[in-house]
Amino acid sequence: MQVSVDRDRCCSSGMCVTNAPAVFDQDEQDSLVRLRRTVLLPEQFDDVRLASELCPGRAITVTGDEPARTGA
Repeated sequence: MQVSVDRDRCCSSGMCVTNAPAVFDQDEQDSLVRLRRTVLLPEQFDDVRLASELCPGRAITVTGDEPARTGA
């Protein structure tokens, strides 16, 4: 899975940080999204996908064909 962010589209809602805090952060000066890590662990895939879906500015792009996790 690959994840990228477009800071120009970010509206600083914080949904990314709420849903995947190990992957996303907000810049202290302008509150725009930034990546904390570029190599994702499989257990983070679903959270990153959710953060992307919930992003109101559509600033997060997720690519890759890894299957979603199942089970608890």
